[in-house]
Amino acid sequence: MVRPTYAEIDLGAVARNVTHLKELIDPSELCAVVKADAYGHGDAPVAAVALESGATWLAVSLIEEGIRLREAGIDAPILLLSETGADSVSDIAKWQLTPTAYSVDFIEALAGADTPLQVHVKADTGMHRVGAAPPAVHDLVSAVNRSANLAVAALWTHFPVADEDPEFTARQIEVFDQIVAGLDLPMIHMANTAGAVLFPEARRDMCRIGLGLYGLHPCPETRSKVSLSPAMRLVTQVSHVQHLEAGARPSYGQIKELQTDSTVVTAPVGYADGLARGLSEYGCALIGGHRFPFAGTVTMDQIVIDVGDADIGIGDEVVLLGTQGYEEVTAYEWAEELNTISYEIVCSISPRIPRRYVK
Repeated sequence: MVRPTYAEIDLGAVARNVTHLKELIDPSELCAVVKADAYGHGDAPVAAVALESGATWLAVSLIEEGIRLREAGIDAPILLLSETGADSVSDIAKWQLTPTAYSVDFIEALAGADTPLQVHVKADTGMHRVGAAPPAVHDLVSAVNRSANLAVAALWTHFPVADEDPEFTARQIEVFDQIVAGLDLPMIHMANTAGAVLFPEARRDMCRIGLGLYGLHPCPETRSKVSLSPAMRLVTQVSHVQHLEAGARPSYGQIKELQTDSTVVTAPVGYADGLARGLSEYGCALIGGHRFPFAGTVTMDQIVIDVGDADIGIGDEVVLLGTQGYEEVTAYEWAEELNTISYEIVCSISPRIPRRYVK
């Protein structure tokens, strides 16, 4: 028996999201950010659909992520979003990845590659995570261009609060423009999803679209600007049905008491799958197009659901994340209950959950 639990990934939704975002940012290019296994959606399938739908670049965090895309037959430009170790230069060259650089040491390591490399220099305009300080950027660009083996292909930066602080983001754009002044650059890019949607002046030559690719909005303000469709559903089935009397307390810790005689069903999904234990108190599931609350603590492999007097049977579909009929459980709901962000929700769906792709 194969466990009937899976993440359904709607590649049609990904395609629509790319199309809508591309129309918004036109004529800027769209770089699809598919790091972290495409935010849990599956990097190679998502990357292929994004490219078919209008994306021209891909971006990842790790060399291993870039290699996996190349092994899947993808030949589009792939940007590494951070510097890697000096010993990784041969792999960058072998797999034709585009490195990001923001230090002299890494530029010197790249210069030793056995093939020419196009380099994206990153400036730190306020994120203060990685990137070159503004006064150092011109010297780094010169260092790249002095190497016979290297060429600056772009200068870029990143926004930490484009979804919540327009004044800070506007200052970042101003700082970036001051850095760019006097440089001859083939490409500049700075906007993430929030920046691309909310700050037209930040779109420039390319926008790096992550969260929006998967149909999630970074903030309420983007909802009126672009139509996005969530691409993931977390689906399972009822595996057990029992009728319990009022006062029963199902599952570990006995945190909830049934207020009336009720039917409690079990579904084979748990916190090892990414259904966070923190959802135990207020989480819910969709069965038959209706919302039903969890009846107790989320366990490692199973969840119990209070369905009251509804006629629910073994094998009925259970949706933990996504739509069923006219109802929907969103990543935003999970995020609010868990005091986190929707990014973490979709990225946390475990690799042991199979991904099934539909259009």
